[in-house]
Amino acid sequence: MQVYELLTAHYGEQHWWPAESSFEMMVGAILTQNTRWENVEDAIQNLKNANMLNPESILASDIDQLEKMIRPSGFFRQKSRRLVELSNFFLAHGGTHGLKQWSIQSLRVRLLDVHGIGPETADSILLYALDKPLFVVDAYTKRIFSRLGMFETAMKYDDVQNFFFKRIPNSLQLFQEFHALIVKHAKQHCSSKPQCDHCPLFNICITAGEIDRLSDL
Repeated sequence: MQVYELLTAHYGEQHWWPAESSFEMMVGAILTQNTRWENVEDAIQNLKNANMLNPESILASDIDQLEKMIRPSGFFRQKSRRLVELSNFFLAHGGTHGLKQWSIQSLRVRLLDVHGIGPETADSILLYALDKPLFVVDAYTKRIFSRLGMFETAMKYDDVQNFFFKRIPNSLQLFQEFHALIVKHAKQHCSSKPQCDHCPLFNICITAGEIDRLSDL
């Protein structure tokens, strides 16, 4: 919890995920794969402008039109197929209300069966769209905590997730805020090339200490 407390004190509450509906959040989770969020925002705005940000419109749309709408997110042909699969899944299971009736374990299995949805995307949808308490593991999580010396970046997804489950309370709000703070911190300080000046985790970071010592040589 020390990391969470330090990040919260520095950045404040994040109130993630930035979306107006559960389905929009799910679409964002698909579109953000392998791209920056700024590109996703452009794609989502295109869908909104075309009144296509709902499963019925996505399924009724011409695939070329859908690809054009989401082109800013990259991999638009691949992602358009994934949005069609997601829309079918969403409607087949009663939308947001219907999906929320499932247990976490059953729903996660069903989501992972949807083409193009892996563990990170599934857990993001469960956490932010369906209010299921799961800790989302992404590349930012592995980068930050491996630099802190808490585990290796090569750890498997489930092992990293269990690392957090064993150490922090099982809380929907906590999981949402912690993941959002990790993303914020990765962008502000713990990028691929770490920006250690004024980093709120500097005093507990092994990597920052090593970089600081090297700069004094």
